[in-house]
Amino acid sequence: MNRKITGFNLDEENEWVAELECGHGQHMRHKPPFFNRPRIVDEEGRRSMLGEELNCLKCDNGEPPDFVSD
Repeated sequence: MNRKITGFNLDEENEWVAELECGHGQHMRHKPPFFNRPRIVDEEGRRSMLGEELNCLKCDNGEPPDFVSD
């Protein structure tokens, strides 16, 4: 199920996690050559991703939210 990105936060391992409108989080790693997401490395790039949709497998599986949005 596609869900919009509403923000980003760092996890305990300093990896970026996209916050989705459904309350789930999805890691957005940039570790070439396996994960190539250069926009995630700076704030401007992350800001440009707000509103984009990601496929949320947690929604597909009926999992509860990871966080509660304000």
